[in-house]
Amino acid sequence: MNRLPAPEPIADAEADGPVYQPPAAEVDEGVQNSLFGEILDWMLAPLLLLWPMSIAITYLVAKSIANQPFDHALEDSVTVLAQQVRTVDGKIIKSLPGSARDILRADDVDNVYFQIHGPRGEHIDGDRDLPAPTMDEDERYRAGSVRFRNDSMHGTPVRVAYSYVRLEPVGDDAPRLALVQVAETLEKRGQLANEIIKGVILPQFIILPIVLALVWFALARGLSPLAQLQERIRARGSDDLSPIESSDVPEEISPLVRSLNEMLARLSLSIEMQKRFIADAAHQMRTPLAGMRMQSELALRQTDGGEIHRSLEQLAKSSQAATRLVNQLLALARAENQPQTGAAMLPLELSELARGVVQDWVQASFAHRIDLGYEAPPEPVQIVGDPTMLRELLSNLIDNALRYTPAGGSVTVRVRGQHGEPGYLEVEDTGPGIAKAERERVFERFYRILGHAAEGSGLGLAIVREIAQQHGAEVDIYSNPRSLQPKLPGCLFRVGFPPPPAPEAESEAPHYG
Repeated sequence: MNRLPAPEPIADAEADGPVYQPPAAEVDEGVQNSLFGEILDWMLAPLLLLWPMSIAITYLVAKSIANQPFDHALEDSVTVLAQQVRTVDGKIIKSLPGSARDILRADDVDNVYFQIHGPRGEHIDGDRDLPAPTMDEDERYRAGSVRFRNDSMHGTPVRVAYSYVRLEPVGDDAPRLALVQVAETLEKRGQLANEIIKGVILPQFIILPIVLALVWFALARGLSPLAQLQERIRARGSDDLSPIESSDVPEEISPLVRSLNEMLARLSLSIEMQKRFIADAAHQMRTPLAGMRMQSELALRQTDGGEIHRSLEQLAKSSQAATRLVNQLLALARAENQPQTGAAMLPLELSELARGVVQDWVQASFAHRIDLGYEAPPEPVQIVGDPTMLRELLSNLIDNALRYTPAGGSVTVRVRGQHGEPGYLEVEDTGPGIAKAERERVFERFYRILGHAAEGSGLGLAIVREIAQQHGAEVDIYSNPRSLQPKLPGCLFRVGFPPPPAPEAESEAPHYG
C-alpha cells in the first residue's frame, strides 16, 4: 500500500487585475403567435387564393357555354349556304336569292361574313378578305362536315365555320371541292359570357362575407374552451398546485392538460422537498449558532484568561461546524442543480483524480491519527464525469470515514477497473460499520445513526448519492472484508461508474500504392 506524504503548501496566485467581461448579448423578445390568427390564416389564405382561380375557371367555362349556341347558328348557316352551291355544265353556280343574302348578314351586334371559293381557289361569291383555312389533304376529302376555327378579319377576332362541298367531276378528273365559309365577330359571345360571369360572381360577393363571418364565429366558438381553461388557471391562487380538472376540456386539449398536471405534480414535489430541506437546514443551523452565542456570552462574563481561552476555543469549534454545514448545504444544492446548470461531462482518469483528493486529506488524517492510504489500479481507468463534483463525492466519503474511524485505525481509497469496463471507486475504513437495516437510510438528508458520538450534519452521504445519480453511478455499502476486529466491522463504500462510450471509428484514408 502506498502512503502519501503531507502536501506542500501552495502559494496564492497574485491577482492579475480585473478581467474584461464582454457585455451580455441582448435577447430579442419572441413574438407570440395567436392560435386563433394562425388557424384563421390557414383557412382564409387558401380561400382567397382559390377565389380568383375559380373566377378564371368560371370565365373559361362561360365562354365555352356561350360558344355553343352561336356555333350551332354558324353551322346552320354554312349548311344552308353549301346546299346552294352546285355545278351546271361544269360551271359552279349558286342559287342564293337577295333576301337570303340579307338574312345571312342581318345582325344588329356582330358583323357576319361569308365566302365561296372554287376548287382552284377562285373567288365565287362573298367577302374576298376572309382568310382561307390551312387544312391538309385528308381533311379536305372529308367533305360535308362543318368545322370551326378562330381567326381575324380586318384585325378583329372572328369565329369561322367552314365546310368543303363535293362537286360533280368533269370527265375523268378527280372529285372537285368547293369551300364555303361563314364568320362572325365575337360581340354577342362576349356579352353572353359576361352575363354568365355576373350571374355566378355577384352572388359570391354576398356569400363570401357571410362565409368569413361564419368561419370567425366557428373559430371563436371552437377555441372558447381554451379561454375558459385560461380563466380557470388565472383564477387559481399562487400556492394552488392541485391538478387541473380535465373532464370539461375537449379531447384535443386533454394531452396538454395532462402534461400540465404532471408538471404541477413535479413542481409540488420539488417545492415540498425544498421546504423540508430549508426546515431541516434551519434546524441544523440552530445548534451551532446557539452554541456560538452561548460561548460568546460566557466569554464576555469571564474574567479569568484561561476560561476566556476555553470559551473562544469552543466558539471556534462551533463556527467551524457551522461553516462545514453551510458548505455541505451549498454542495448539495450544487449537486441537485447540476443538470440545470449544464455542467460539462468530460473524459477523465479516475485514478489521477482520486490521488489528488487523497493528497488533500492527508493533513486531516494526521490530525485524526488515522492511516490514510491509496491503492492505484494496474492500468488507467477512464470514466466520463464532472471533475469538480467527483472530487466533492470522494471528499465526502473520506471525511465520513475519518470521522467514524477511531484513532489508530486506517482508511484506504482504492480505484479498480480495466480499459473499456466499468470503473469502481472504493473507500474502506476500520470504523464501527453500518448495520444492514441502516444502509439505505444513511443516504437521507440530516439522518444520523443513533449511538455514535462522531460530529456531523448527516449531509455527506446525501451529497454522495446525488452526485452519483447525476453520473449514472451506483453507491453500495458493505462491511469491510479486511477488518480483523469483530466490534469494528468497518465499512466499504463502493461507487460503480458506467464504462465510457466507445469512440467513433475513424475512417481510414485510402492507401494508394
